[in-house]
Amino acid sequence: MKIGFDIMGGDYAPKEAINGAIQAHREMKNGEKIVLIGDKQQALALVTEFGAAIDDFEYIHTTEIIGMGEHPTRAISQKKDSSISVGFKLLATKQIDAFVSAGNTGAMLVGAMFSVKPIEGVIRPSITAIIPKPNGKFGLLLDAGANADCKPDVLCQFGVLGSLMMKYVMGVENPRVGLLSIGEEKEKGNLVTVSAHHIMEESGDFNFIGNVEGRDFLSDKCDVIVCEGFTGNVVLKAFESVYYVMKKRGINDEYFDSMNYENYGGTPILGLNAPVIIGHGISNATAFKNMIFSAREVINSKLCEIIRESFKNIVPPTQ
Repeated sequence: MKIGFDIMGGDYAPKEAINGAIQAHREMKNGEKIVLIGDKQQALALVTEFGAAIDDFEYIHTTEIIGMGEHPTRAISQKKDSSISVGFKLLATKQIDAFVSAGNTGAMLVGAMFSVKPIEGVIRPSITAIIPKPNGKFGLLLDAGANADCKPDVLCQFGVLGSLMMKYVMGVENPRVGLLSIGEEKEKGNLVTVSAHHIMEESGDFNFIGNVEGRDFLSDKCDVIVCEGFTGNVVLKAFESVYYVMKKRGINDEYFDSMNYENYGGTPILGLNAPVIIGHGISNATAFKNMIFSAREVINSKLCEIIRESFKNIVPPTQ
C-alpha cells in the first residue's frame, strides 16, 4: 500500500505535514508506505529535523504549489508540476493507492474529476463529514460542500454513497438514511427536498427513514444525513464554531472535544474511482496523521470497488 501525501497543501505546510507523516509512519504496518509529494529538499530537511529516518518515506519532487485562493481549473491546467497535479497523475497511473491533501479544495475536486474520474453512474461525487454524537456513536453528513446545489436524483445517490461508507468503513449494518428538511412530514421542505423525498422513498438501495430535522443531528435517529452541499457546509462550520467557543471560554468537556476536526483529519470524496482524501486547510500534525489513516481505512475497506459494484446494479431514479 502506498499513500500519496501532498506536503505542500495547507496553511501550516510543509512543517506540520511532515510532522504528521512521521507520526503516522510510526503507527503503520509493514507494507504500508507514505509517498511525500512536494519540495524534496524541504522534505528531507524537515524529516531530519524531526529525527526520523530519510528512508522511512518515498519522495516525489515538485516545483509548483497551488495556492488556496487560486482558481481551481486554471491552476490544475497551468501548474502541471504542482504537488496536487502530480499527486493525481500518480493516482491515475496507479503508482499510489490513495492521494491525500489539505490544499485548495476546489483544485482537489477538479483534479479528481479529470484524473481518476467519477465511478460510472455517479452523477456527482460527494464530500462527507463525520458528526460525533453524545452517546459515543458517529453520524455521517453528505454533502459537506462539494455540491452547493443539487437535483433530487443527486440527493438520492448521496443516500447510496453515505450508506455504503457507513456500512463498510464505519461498520454499521443497515445504516438508517435521513433527508434533512424543515419538518418530518414528507410534504415539508423546498421543491428539491420534497422531490428527493419521493425518489428516496421509492428507492430500495438503502434504508430510508424519511425526513430529519436539524435537531436530529446529535440524536440516534439516523446514521446518515443527506443534504445539499450549501446546507451541509453551513452545518459543519456551525459545529466547528461551537467547539472553538468552548475552547475559548476554557470549558473542557469530553463530548465537545470530540468535535475537534484534528481527530478525523480528512474526508473522502465518495464516488471516485480511487481514494481521494481532502483535509482542512488549517490542519496541524495530528490532523495530517489522521488524514493518512483515513486514506488507509478507505483502501483497506475497498470502498471504491464496493461503490463501483453497487452502482452497476442501481437503476437511475425517475423524478
